Amino acid sequence: MLLITHHLVHSCFLLLIFFKSTQLFHVSDVVVVQLLGALVSSDGEEQTAKKDATSKKDKPQTKTKMEHIFGFKKEDLTSWRSLVSLLNRPTDPASLGIFRCLFGLLMAIDITQERGLSHLDYKYLDGAPVCRFPLFNFLQPLPMDWMYLVYVVMFLGALGIMFGCFYRLSCLMFISTYWYIFFLDKTTWNNHSYLYGIIGFQLILMDGNRYWSIDGLWKPSIRNAHVPLWNYTVLRAQIFIVYFIAGVKKLDADWVEGYSMSYLAHHWLFDPFKVILPVDLVSLLVVHGCGLVLDLTAGYLLFFDVTRPYAFFFVSYFHCMNSQLFSIGMFPYTMLATSPLFCYPDWPRRFFARFPAFLRGALPFTTCDLQPSTSCTPPVAKTPKLRLRHKLGAIFTVLYIIEQFFLPYSHFITQGYNNWTNGLYGYSWDMMVHSRSHQHVKITYKDGKTGEIGFLNPGVFTQSRRWKDHGDMLKQYATCLSQLLPRYNISEPEIYFDIWVSINERFQQRIFDPRVDIVKADWSPFQPNPWLMPLLVDLSPWRTKFQEIEGSLDNQTEIVFIADFPGLHLENFVSEDLGNTSVQVLQGKVNIEIVEEKKNFTLEPGEQIKVPAGAYHKVYTVSDEPSCYMYIYVNTTEAALQENFTKLFELQERIRNGTETEPLPPELQPLIAADDGEGAEVNATDPIVRLFLKRQRRMKEVKKRREAGVLERLERFTIKKYYSVRRGFLMTAIALRNLAVGLPPLEQLTREVAFANMKEPQAEANQDERLKDEVGHTEL
Repeated sequence: MLLITHHLVHSCFLLLIFFKSTQLFHVSDVVVVQLLGALVSSDGEEQTAKKDATSKKDKPQTKTKMEHIFGFKKEDLTSWRSLVSLLNRPTDPASLGIFRCLFGLLMAIDITQERGLSHLDYKYLDGAPVCRFPLFNFLQPLPMDWMYLVYVVMFLGALGIMFGCFYRLSCLMFISTYWYIFFLDKTTWNNHSYLYGIIGFQLILMDGNRYWSIDGLWKPSIRNAHVPLWNYTVLRAQIFIVYFIAGVKKLDADWVEGYSMSYLAHHWLFDPFKVILPVDLVSLLVVHGCGLVLDLTAGYLLFFDVTRPYAFFFVSYFHCMNSQLFSIGMFPYTMLATSPLFCYPDWPRRFFARFPAFLRGALPFTTCDLQPSTSCTPPVAKTPKLRLRHKLGAIFTVLYIIEQFFLPYSHFITQGYNNWTNGLYGYSWDMMVHSRSHQHVKITYKDGKTGEIGFLNPGVFTQSRRWKDHGDMLKQYATCLSQLLPRYNISEPEIYFDIWVSINERFQQRIFDPRVDIVKADWSPFQPNPWLMPLLVDLSPWRTKFQEIEGSLDNQTEIVFIADFPGLHLENFVSEDLGNTSVQVLQGKVNIEIVEEKKNFTLEPGEQIKVPAGAYHKVYTVSDEPSCYMYIYVNTTEAALQENFTKLFELQERIRNGTETEPLPPELQPLIAADDGEGAEVNATDPIVRLFLKRQRRMKEVKKRREAGVLERLERFTIKKYYSVRRGFLMTAIALRNLAVGLPPLEQLTREVAFANMKEPQAEANQDERLKDEVGHTEL
């Protein structure tokens, strides 16, 4: 909450200083303007151009209503020549320079974090049998030490962008290595990683080093020089598209009805809303409703002077919340850095002019004496001479914006990448629209010569779990397995996948046909996937019934909803811990085979049967329509354990307050010394008592961490990041040394890696996750 408050106060401070109030005009009588026109200018840019064309003493010209609202005249869009002149209008480079600096800084941090420098050796360990998922199969990672060199080049490029040093070369260093790493692994794709890459591509074409850059110190001719307006147009259009298309994608029925991200309502960030609204309404109205409205309107609100302060407040609050809700690295801070691009381009000059005079030597320029630039059209000429670079800049702007609007809807071309959701996740801006849960994943292999059948652990030979939802990755995974399994005396293997997925709280159902050998299956990036099973959208209304059924159960009873296709069957094993498991049919007709007992039972809607624990059974769909049924079960082992924990906790409380009068047996004596530390659980002889004491200690540690003050949290965060970054740089130094002088003796290399792996003293990593695993519940 402190982080959120800080950003909100900072945003409001900037707004109060720099945003002048303007009259809100009605646009009903304004000529309808193309979206490109709304993107290319602002009132502030026109003011900047006029400062160079007229004296301050001149009487300002009267602006039309359209100029007040959009920052340009209708005549600027009446011909191609006037549009080129508009897009190349001289504009203050200050805002672009500040964004360049912030973007470079955030990318330098991102390289050590989300790009994976700190754990690069785990991902690209030489000689390890690993299945990878590049966009193009010919792309392969370099040897590990050379991969570290790739990251060094990318990191130096990010630093060069930040400082504006050898600007074009730095941009090239960054984007060439960034896109190589990006294309190397589709499993890490997401929208914001794609956004970083295209912003880097945009910057290499822009004059981002005209303000507060080392290049400007070396080359006075470019220092504080104008930049063409299209530099801002492209960046603003890109951010508008990120918001707006994300909002359009959220018009999906699942999002509007509140099924996409319903679990978020349980997060502590939404506790203030839960004071006045129940959780289900917080999910529907706040999480989904407000998210939809913000994405649809943020791009528009940022453009206009009168609405920009409100947009700054809400998008800042939104991104600060996202930084706490999701592990998405630098994305919230990058989006915060893009917001000032919509302000007047000279806002940094006014901002830094308010600092004390003795600091201004180290701060960006505050003078308004801008140099002319050949990249721009002359500001005073009525019919400026247009050069080739001016026309190319305008052509690039128009084509790029069209392409960015088209790409999120281009999935009819790359149909092979379409699954239940369209396309490769990463360039569609469908952020958080779909949530998935996987109930059952089975990989079956068959020896092509002997016919022997066996099973593989899901995810064997890979470090990713994303292949389960994408047909193109499944094909790559099956091909890789077919090449690795012969090492284990499995000849000409056939690979079959049985993957059950629920998307947006629907039934668990198969996503791919389990009868198809994926090794030999056809797949093309431009043809629909023939072995993709259809999403049973007709069964979506059942989700309302799910909530009613789940609400009628007690806390110890769990339920799983299954839907299957005619002619297929589910083979399932019931753990011995699940001593009370039954199957109830909701729709269709099924036949249940108890394998060991060799018995068959036919069930119709409303009928139920108990299945034995510790044994296999099969559920066949025998109706002409898809069958729907549910497993109802109680984890009797966990229930008994929780009951014992409750009794031990009550006994411990009586011991502490002195109300326990009965003598304790030896196996319960450690409860008396439980507050002394780990010694009590070590001395416990009863396994349940030992587990209880261990659980209590961990819960106490988690509570202590959660109730820690701001300074303690900041210290813990800083130490964690320090050791993570430290490891990345030390491993990089080792790799560069290996490339320069060769590998050292194995003992020396072992000592160096051990030193790089050093953790903070008394590290308590992942306490929350370990507690979740032990007590068998999930905390959001």
